[in-house]
This record gives sequence, C-alpha cells and structure tokens, in this order.
Amino acid sequence: MSSPNLNNNLGNLVRLMPLALDDLPPHPKLDHLTNGEPVVTTEASDVQAKPPRTSLSVFLTAILSEAVIFIDSTVPATFHEGSEKPSAPSTSKVRILKREITASELSNVPWSDSKVNRSVDDKVKEQGEAWFVRKSQHVNRKEEGSVDWSELDFAIRVDHNEHEGEYTPALFDTYRVLDWDAETLALGQLGDFEDIRLRVYEMCHKLPFPLTTRTFPVLVAAAKTGPTESVIVHVPIDIRKLPEAFYSNGRNIREGDSEVKRKKPVLGAYTSIERARILPDEKIEWTMAVASDAKGSLPMVFQKMGLPGAIVKDVGMVIDWCSSKRKGMEGT
Repeated sequence: MSSPNLNNNLGNLVRLMPLALDDLPPHPKLDHLTNGEPVVTTEASDVQAKPPRTSLSVFLTAILSEAVIFIDSTVPATFHEGSEKPSAPSTSKVRILKREITASELSNVPWSDSKVNRSVDDKVKEQGEAWFVRKSQHVNRKEEGSVDWSELDFAIRVDHNEHEGEYTPALFDTYRVLDWDAETLALGQLGDFEDIRLRVYEMCHKLPFPLTTRTFPVLVAAAKTGPTESVIVHVPIDIRKLPEAFYSNGRNIREGDSEVKRKKPVLGAYTSIERARILPDEKIEWTMAVASDAKGSLPMVFQKMGLPGAIVKDVGMVIDWCSSKRKGMEGT
C-alpha cells in the first residue's frame, strides 16, 4: 500500500488522549448513550438533538489511514535512530527509535476539523507524548529464531489481543467489551483495507509489588493493507460509564472469578501501531510504535526508561510463541 505525502501528519485519533464513547461509530450498545450517559427521549426534539455518530466506514478509513501514515511517513522523517538490541530467541536485532511530540505540536492537531471530530479539554493540549518505535527484520521462514509471514500475521493481526494474552506473562486478562465483527464483515473492503476488525478490550496487567494492577481500555482496529501487509492500531478509550465494561466501571470487584481479577485496577492509557510487511528482498519488516502512561504513582521518567526494553522483549516473546505453535502442529 502506498503512503500519502506527509501533510498535517499528526492526526487526532491515534493519540494518548482517550476516545470518548461519542467518538465511536454506531453500535447497538451505544445507541442509548450520549457523553456516556443514558439518553431519555420523551419528545421528537430530543431525538433530533442527539448528534449523529461518524459512520463505520469513515471512522475505520480515518483511523487506519492515520496509523499507516504515522509508520510509513512520520516515523522515518521525524524519529531519532537509537541502538540495536537483541531479543532472544529471535535471531534478529531490534532497533529503537524515539520522538517527543510536544504539547505545542499537539495543540495544532486538527481535533475538531477532521474526518472524525473530537472535542478536547485545553488541559490535554498541555501534555506531550513520548513515542518509542521498534523495528526488526526477519527471515521469512519457519525456522528457529524466526517466523514466516503466515505465522506472524496470525500472531499479531488475527485476534491480536487474545494472542497477546497467551504470549505475555504479565497479562492476566484480555476482556473483550464490544466488537463490530458482523458490521465489518458486511462492509468488506474499504479502499486498500480488507479483512477489517474493530473491537474494544480491557488489557489487564500485573505489575511488580508494590504497584497495583493496571487496566488499559483500548479500541483496536486491524486490517490487511495488501496481500503481505498489515496494520494494527490501539487507541485508549474511556469506557467507565459503559455497562458492558468489566474493569473500567468496577464490575470486576463484584464479579471477578479470581483474586487478581477482583482487585481495583489503576486505569492506564496507551496508543500503539504495528505494521508488518514483506520487503522486496523477501524479509519481513515488523515495526511497532507506542506511547503510554501507566498512571498511578509511577513517575513518567521511570516509564520512559522502561518502555524501550519492554517493547524489544515483545519481539522475542512473539517469536517464541510462534515456535511453540509450530512445534505443536508438527507433533500432531
């Protein structure tokens, strides 16, 4: 998939500021909500006053396009190259890049003048975003320390969050809150995007003592952008007033089926983009960009120190998970 020119490259969707429920496309579970509150419509004028949601096709095209532009254009043009690090059992080194997106830059984002308009509190515009990127290239073969395209695509695009729960030891729950599976299936292809999925999850992490558990509510969009290209984007979302949520609204404290699931979590935020594709030399290029805020009492300076190492480690965990799946298939 070809990338557009780098114009107004910072979009308003793939940001660290959580989406509101009103920002989402239509869904049966959202029809009765405005600003997260139930809507009481006793008169025709009340119904007319409710603002229409952005259509699913427009929303998906906007968020997926923004993610592709960020990885394909913004990262190579504006990020600073860092060191290479190993990530066993992967035989490929992982390169780290970074960039601080300042509050001044974010204030110029077209928040309310885009395909999907968002209303943003002025205080949010005063906060910057610390982005880190990892890039790696892998031999496109089913062999120790590497993966072929079908294995990596299955691991990171197909049911990404459920698979992440399998290969990430610190994740104790990947709770699916909502999905648009039937709707995206009916949509079919949108331009260069196909096999599209849109879902909401609560990603729940255990942290070392004395830190409490973290829940990251995210909207996840994934799609193929060609026969051997894909994009997966996570955006934080505020679902505290959504009855279907489990951790964000405290329902887990009453209904959790284990001690860790009954703990009151700190609600964190992260946004990420993963992009995978086969290069002309037949190697697989795998890129991931992330900005996060674990909230709570963990200072941001320590979060910035730990994040590069954490995303490097992810490469080895995925390679190891794919290898285990491969060996399991070979043994049957």
